[in-house]
Amino acid sequence: MRRLLLSACLVVLAAGSAAQAQEECDRSDDSQSMMTICAGADYEAADAKLNAAYKDLVGRNDDKSNKLLQTAQRAWITFRDAECAYTTADSEGGSIHPMEVSQCLTELTDQRIKQLTSGANCQEGDVNCDSPNEDEGDDPQ
Repeated sequence: MRRLLLSACLVVLAAGSAAQAQEECDRSDDSQSMMTICAGADYEAADAKLNAAYKDLVGRNDDKSNKLLQTAQRAWITFRDAECAYTTADSEGGSIHPMEVSQCLTELTDQRIKQLTSGANCQEGDVNCDSPNEDEGDDPQ
């Protein structure tokens, strides 16, 4: 009987999570749950762009470069997840935490997209190509 009850509870919880995940982002709704949904949607969009940029780069690289890229990307994902866990640790357990994690993931993912696409139109040795940080106002001094 307990197993049946536990199974039923898990099904109800999973259905509730799936329903929330399918809810559309409404930026006019400033409730915490909607802001979390919108932050999640923003991250999903950034992640899709990252996957497209990665696949494009893989399509232009040779096998050796792709192995190096794969290693770098896996290390970057590990870094991204650890960085977001660290920077959002203060809100852990609060209702704002999932939104903050999604926002962090989106920000770092957008930065990675810029890194992967910065050399897309550059010829080897072209010193006039944009640096991935050039538009961010970074001062090298």
